[in-house]
Amino acid sequence: MPEASRQEESEPCSASQCEGACHAQRVLQTLNTYRRSGTLTDVVLRAGGRDFPCHRAALSAGSAYFRSLFAAGLPERGVSVVPVVPEGPGAEPSMGPAGAAAATALAVVLDYVYGAGVRLRAEDEAAAVLALAERLGVRGLREACARFLEGRLRAANSLALRRVATAFSLGSLAERCGRVLRQAFVEVACHADFLELTPDEVAALLADPALGVSREEAVFEAAMRWVRHDAPARRGQLRRLLEHVRLPLLAPAYFLEKVEADELLQACGECRPLLLEARACFILGRESGTLRSRPRRFMEQAEVIVVIGGCDRKGLLKLPFADAYHPESRRWTPLPSLPGYTRSEFAACALRNDIYVSGGHINSRDVWMFSSHLHTWIKVASLHKGRWRHKMAVIQGQLFAVGGFDGLRRLRSVERYDPFSNTWSALAPLPEAVSSAAVAPCAGQLFVIGGAGPDGTNTDKVQCFDPKEEQWSLKSPAPFSQRCLEAVTLEDTIYVVGGLMSKIFTYDPGRDVWGEAAVLPNPLESCGVTVCDGKIHILGGRDRHGESTDRAFTFDPSSGQVEAQLSLQRCTSSHGCVTIVQSLAR
Repeated sequence: MPEASRQEESEPCSASQCEGACHAQRVLQTLNTYRRSGTLTDVVLRAGGRDFPCHRAALSAGSAYFRSLFAAGLPERGVSVVPVVPEGPGAEPSMGPAGAAAATALAVVLDYVYGAGVRLRAEDEAAAVLALAERLGVRGLREACARFLEGRLRAANSLALRRVATAFSLGSLAERCGRVLRQAFVEVACHADFLELTPDEVAALLADPALGVSREEAVFEAAMRWVRHDAPARRGQLRRLLEHVRLPLLAPAYFLEKVEADELLQACGECRPLLLEARACFILGRESGTLRSRPRRFMEQAEVIVVIGGCDRKGLLKLPFADAYHPESRRWTPLPSLPGYTRSEFAACALRNDIYVSGGHINSRDVWMFSSHLHTWIKVASLHKGRWRHKMAVIQGQLFAVGGFDGLRRLRSVERYDPFSNTWSALAPLPEAVSSAAVAPCAGQLFVIGGAGPDGTNTDKVQCFDPKEEQWSLKSPAPFSQRCLEAVTLEDTIYVVGGLMSKIFTYDPGRDVWGEAAVLPNPLESCGVTVCDGKIHILGGRDRHGESTDRAFTFDPSSGQVEAQLSLQRCTSSHGCVTIVQSLAR
């Protein structure tokens, strides 16, 4: 068919569609005029003491409820009165505020049914219209009310609108309310609606890691304000709510003056363990490993991963760089370079939010500390024994340097550093000398896993040091014999990677049992491993060809998933990799 003919056929169809729509609109407008003047009406709706003459046909076309009612022959033929919003069985709505609200809601619903559009003025009116539209089965009003409420959403009404969204399953409104609650939590907690929340609702808010607070003091004060609103009835919820307040993030002076001195908390024996945990965190820093010591997502401070030095792709150059990576923003920030960076296979760990680096070449006894407060490297007391290919770990606020290589032999020696006295002291030696082993603290003990033994062959031994007894013992052997391993502890489980193994292995010290957690995309050795935001981060390392990589992965123990992450800034291996808390303003 020629193009001109097709156009001629389509144009009249388009015009007729437009004319039909306009005609339908004119009919509705006429019916609405008849309704307002009471012309040809055959039923009266009553709400809040007001009568609304209507047409059965129009109501049936716009409302599933009235369609069913009139189809059943109710009410009887003739002009009948139908009460729409009764307050109770057989009761007419009153003439008071509730009745007036019901009448206003019905007027809006009828305007919509008769094609006059939707005119809403306030949130409570929209909620009442929504409830009535749902009851009467008026389609379309739900979306109009939801859009209106979303447009009126503020911190002051976010809790009230969330209740509306929950009651009527308005997913988009509920999601927006949740976002406002998180972003403006400090303001929300000051409103009366917050004080009327249920314990479950308060606990869920306090537990949110994305709560928009710059300081944890605001969360503590909100929790206590809610409890004090009805202390006799709510004091039993103190322990439950305080579990979601990250007490270790409070300023120590505030904790001493406002928390420990609080009369309600002093009288709550169940809260005592939480207060003791916070005190331990103040003394030991991040060593406690508790969830409550991790900053929330939008605080002024955040967990960052620090990558220090290492070797280049071919392993020929020693890298001078030190950089901090914030996983949430995926942003790298340069840090001052480590002095005397011509070192490799050194040991690095974090102690009370400072970073310690030791050894790194034959007979190297140097120990440097990066002060996160001063943002600079400081040389501290030297090791008694020069070493490299060793590891460091922290137990009870003290630093342990374990094993290693001095250029001639693997070492059994172990040293302990006291940061208060700035001194190293010798400890009971390892049962078996090792280098390039995995070392991790867990449950107050130190575990040395695998590594290269005295004769240079790899070992599967697990050597355990108990600081209280100052004695070593052997545990169940590892299901592998490898060197160039790394280990971290998360929630009383040790995770071991590296050694060109394709799996992440787990060790449970409490049961002395080994297991497998996940499969890695590629085998690695001498990689960086650290825990940040409850996940295990694996950064860089060497592949089977001996080349360094810039690839990075995370393993989430809660889901068992390994996911690729943003690549490192450069290929690196045998580097330092630790997690500290840093101000995002830097």
